[in-house]
Parts: sequence; structure tokens; C-alpha cells
Amino acid sequence: MFSPDDILYEDNHLLVVNKHCGDLVQPDPSGDSALEGQIKAFIKARDGKPGEVFLGVVHRIDRPVSGAVLFAKTSKALVRLNEMIREGRIRKIYWALTESRPQAEQGELRHFIFRDGRSNRSKAFDAPRPEAKEARLNFRLIGAGTRYTLLEVELLTGRHHQIRAQLSKIGCPIRGDLKYGARRSLPGGGISLHSRSVSFEHPVRHELVSITAPVPAGDNLWACFENL
Repeated sequence: MFSPDDILYEDNHLLVVNKHCGDLVQPDPSGDSALEGQIKAFIKARDGKPGEVFLGVVHRIDRPVSGAVLFAKTSKALVRLNEMIREGRIRKIYWALTESRPQAEQGELRHFIFRDGRSNRSKAFDAPRPEAKEARLNFRLIGAGTRYTLLEVELLTGRHHQIRAQLSKIGCPIRGDLKYGARRSLPGGGISLHSRSVSFEHPVRHELVSITAPVPAGDNLWACFENL
């Protein structure tokens, strides 16, 4: 559930929150409460707004994933931020704790991802396939322990479950991600994939905005890696 303490950045046009594992960004068929509605209700009460609160979702992250999520508080900001997303001008960095170490310490992954709507799962292929979309990301190893490795991932495209599917494809499933090959689940059903930062040009003031999201509290392994 959203708390005001989760706000990482806010002005008249933008809001960035640090999402918890298990929270929905937008409503889905489950009918569970989502951040979009929770934040609208919070702003309406805090600011004493008599009418409907505008809040646009600029990008989404999966329910079991934590970290920075960007919202627009005005229609002007939403239009401009959506254009930035389409043009690849919003830089999104993720941290992933993986069960294996990749062969290279850094590089680009390029696959073709097919989304299976029935299983809500994506599969990454090395070569093009019908209905599969190109998926690209950069990765860099930034920490390693005896059992887990910390990778920094920069998304270059935005496909369904892209990071999860691509890292699984190279034999590096994300900690807790049973759907993509992890050995065991985590308490609460989350996975160790964290939207670490978002960076972009402010849609109105045209200055650089760069927001970093602290890793999930109460997880000793995340805490250990964050302090490297």
C-alpha cells in the first residue's frame, strides 16, 4: 500500500514514488487496489481538491518488482513524457539480484520476445519469430557474493517481462522469480528486481531530473549489496 513516505520526488507536474513489491501500478482483473487510485485519493485529501484528481501513469513495472515509478500530474506533462518514452529519452536503470553470474561482466542482450497472454509469461528467442518483438538491454556486473550477483540493467526497449525473460535466457534467473526459473520464492511473493532510477528532461522546466529509489527495506541481502 502507498504511503506518503514513498514519495521520492514531487512538483506541480510530476510525481515519482518508490513502489513496494506486490503493489499494482494500475488496476488489473484481480480487482485489487492499485497505486494509481491510492495516490489520487491521497492528493485529493492532502490538497483539498473538490474535483477529480488528474494522474497519468508514464510507465509501469510488474507487480512483484519494486522501485521508482513515474506519474504525471498534468495532461501537458503526460503528453510530453509519453513522447519521451516513445523516443527512448527516459533512462531507466534497474538492479537485479540473479542466481548465477553472466559469462561477461557487461554487455548488451538482444533477443526477440514473444508474450503468451494465457500464461502471462514471455519467452526470449535468439532469432526473429512471428509476433515476437525485438528486446534490447545493457547490463553491468556491480557486485557478487557466494550465491547471488548484482547486475545493473539499462532498458533500451520496453517489452513484457523483458528483464526477467532475457536474464533467464542467459541462465541468470532473478532471485525469487519462480516463473522464470528461480530455485525458490521469496516471502510475500516479490522478486529481487528493483527499478533503481529514472532520469529525464523535465517536461516543463527542461532541466535534468534524476531520481534514485532506495532498495526494499527489511531485506538483508539488498542492504548488503546497496552498501558495496
